[in-house]
Amino acid sequence: MENLTQISGGPDVVVVGEALVDIVVTPSGSVEHPGGSPANVAYGLGRLGVETALLTSIGDDHHSSAIEQHLSSAGVTLLPGSKGSGRTATATATLATDGSARYDFDIHWDLPRVAPPTLPRILHTGSIATFLAPGAAAVRELLVQSHQRCLVSYDPNIRPALLGSQGEARTTFEELVPFTDVVKLSDEDALWLYPGLQPEDAAQRILGLGSGLVAITLGSSGSLLSTGKDQVVVPAVPSVVADTIGAGDSYMAALIYGLLNRTGDGLPPSALDALGRMASKAAAITVRRAGANPPTLQELQGGLPEHEAATR
Repeated sequence: MENLTQISGGPDVVVVGEALVDIVVTPSGSVEHPGGSPANVAYGLGRLGVETALLTSIGDDHHSSAIEQHLSSAGVTLLPGSKGSGRTATATATLATDGSARYDFDIHWDLPRVAPPTLPRILHTGSIATFLAPGAAAVRELLVQSHQRCLVSYDPNIRPALLGSQGEARTTFEELVPFTDVVKLSDEDALWLYPGLQPEDAAQRILGLGSGLVAITLGSSGSLLSTGKDQVVVPAVPSVVADTIGAGDSYMAALIYGLLNRTGDGLPPSALDALGRMASKAAAITVRRAGANPPTLQELQGGLPEHEAATR
């Protein structure tokens, strides 16, 4: 794999990871949405006006066309080598009455052995792409190359149905963390990786592996943001829930957006609080509507309509 090189005029963020089609099954029928956690983050960043490119692996079927059109609508560039032959991955999400989702996957992950042509300000990766062979090895190589040359963010977005043993997955996760600057995960991810540990303790363990900022989302209890010096809990933004698909990815996209626009040195508690509140608002907007439908910058900067706000 060629080394990353800095070229002016490249995207601010390069996202590396899977793009797929979510097939959402409800009692009234099914509907398809382009998805995949990394693709959702890229799309969310594009909606926030961030110049973003995605390195992924999709096929040449109608699902891939839907993904390309979806990303393009937000201004996201698909990097060369991302499209090949064969079938595009799918994830079937069966919704419960409370809006939560159970996932079943049809995915083969094999990242092209090429590097993005530019070194972005932030390289983001996560989810299936960092665990599933053979593509996971290429993702790791990119992180090793990029670490200390740009900010690296990582969301493991654990999908137990696609992973091996818990111990193997935790080892893979912990081997990647030293090459990251920011790690975001849900409380469910943290509990799966570290049974018995409270979120605060899981955050400290991840920080001890070398990451500089750990954000753990806590559902209706808000989110926890931790650095080596400080730890803050940010309340959730109350919202009516249509479904939770893409909420964590919207949180991640808004967190990256906040880091890109951060002024000043370091991340004092006030900065952590501001980052968390922005990301929580993005997630709250997303859960109000079906599928992974993140906010635009105008929506994120505006107020939530009162008729759509309620306690979860």
